[in-house]
Amino acid sequence: MPLKHTRIPRIMAPAKLEIHLTEVENSICELLHNCTRFLQKEKGISITCRIAGGWVRDKLLGSQSNDIDVALSDIMGLAFAEYLADFAHSQGVETGTITKIEQNPDQSKHLETATFKIFGLDIDLVNLRSEEYAEESRIPTGVAFGTPLEDALRRDITINALFYNVHTREVEDFTEKGLDDMRKGLIRTPMPPRETFHDDPLRVLRCVRFSSRYGFDVVQEVKDAVKDPAVQEALVTKVARERVGVEVGKMIKGRDPLRAAQLIHELSLYHSIFSVIPPEVRSSIPPTLFAKDPDIALASLSILQALLYLEDSHQLAPHPSLLSVVDEDPSSRARLCLASLLLPFIGMTYQHKTDKTLPVVTVVIRDSLKLGTQNHYLDGIPILFSAIALIKASMAEHSINPLDRVKLGLLLRNKVVHNPTTGNHWTTSLLFSMVIDLVPCYNVSVDSFDGDAASKIISSYTSFINTIVDLGLQNAVDAKPLLNGHEIGLAFGVKQTGPWIGKVTSDVVEWQLGHPSGSKDECIEWLKGQGTARYISAKDLQSKPSKRLRTK
Repeated sequence: MPLKHTRIPRIMAPAKLEIHLTEVENSICELLHNCTRFLQKEKGISITCRIAGGWVRDKLLGSQSNDIDVALSDIMGLAFAEYLADFAHSQGVETGTITKIEQNPDQSKHLETATFKIFGLDIDLVNLRSEEYAEESRIPTGVAFGTPLEDALRRDITINALFYNVHTREVEDFTEKGLDDMRKGLIRTPMPPRETFHDDPLRVLRCVRFSSRYGFDVVQEVKDAVKDPAVQEALVTKVARERVGVEVGKMIKGRDPLRAAQLIHELSLYHSIFSVIPPEVRSSIPPTLFAKDPDIALASLSILQALLYLEDSHQLAPHPSLLSVVDEDPSSRARLCLASLLLPFIGMTYQHKTDKTLPVVTVVIRDSLKLGTQNHYLDGIPILFSAIALIKASMAEHSINPLDRVKLGLLLRNKVVHNPTTGNHWTTSLLFSMVIDLVPCYNVSVDSFDGDAASKIISSYTSFINTIVDLGLQNAVDAKPLLNGHEIGLAFGVKQTGPWIGKVTSDVVEWQLGHPSGSKDECIEWLKGQGTARYISAKDLQSKPSKRLRTK
């Protein structure tokens, strides 16, 4: 059974590539056109306005876009924004406040931009430009007014280098490749790829991302350039890790994360993306990991995506409960995708300067990708990794001697397996554990998945989850303890807290797991029968309490 086919179709360009404006877009274009005519007549200023980049691409492909970037000839964005706002007011058109966005090369803002709202949409205004780059940096050393062709050539890929002329209402393809590449579904750079990647290596990742977004094929010339060691080294040395993390984040939250992973693997980009970590951490990793792009990363994501898209009737379809959270929560899916990509680092630790032993995957997320707790990447993935051993041990015990309701319930309530504060749900923990168990069934090099072996593994998880569901434990995972601290204190006739409260609460949870129909009064009677001495020592009663139990 092959897994290479991603099951996500390419976005096909319409037979006729043309742009259909909405009423609001038409109003914006008319305002821009009339303003330039006014400036030509009244001030002798000649300006051409073109909508650039992503808006043109998306409109041609039949998608709506609110990302309107206006490229201006021979005038800075702020100056034109002020002219446009004055003209709009003279025509009775309300505009928002003009905001000047300063140059911020780290965020790919190489020129100041003016932005404001017209007809309810935000538009950015910036002049056409040409750029020059230094050897050691992806930040332009020289930015000047440019021609439409120069502006188009400096862009990342040809389908992003198209313009829409608001005066002629025509699409302009100055590279003479963008429209044709859109029809054929190709990712190509406007300039020779080695040259453009040397100028800005971030374009390597953008090629991967847009390929996965639209299902377009990367042309061989670009692939060859990406594999150039000099280009890959530049990706490490010239690109801020925050920018790498942004691109990876968009890939795993996009239409087809697997296509991105396949390209990363094919183009040997894995370590340039994920293994840029401090030397003291790198030294704790077996050198064999860096010898080649690890198959396990692609294997795990291939299996994950296959499971997510299998029909319910398929013999390898996972238990529906495993997909319940993933189907409802996009961040959960993205987290599982990133966890799959980072699987080569599972179980690896390093000695921190505080003498603590910490997981390497934390450093990869924090330092190589500069991703934090958004989507629970930094706080959720290390815990997801930690849950694997616990789940496997419980399943192994269950296969020999079925676990009772209490033991299964405690497993699901364990904060390593299920913890909403870190985004971890017991279903996603079990799903990821199953993916890891299935990895040996997939041979990446020949794209062969052993369906018979996989079926046995999936059946074992299905049986395990059926037991959980039959016992009604899926509803007990987040249940609060039947008794709170005040009620526990009343049962024992004490008014002060202590460490003993935690032990009692744990036992209360075990009791209610074993007595799913039990009432609060029954639990209190059981607790009294346990006896105060089981939990509270004379020292506990004599010590100064940190706080008193609530009496209300």
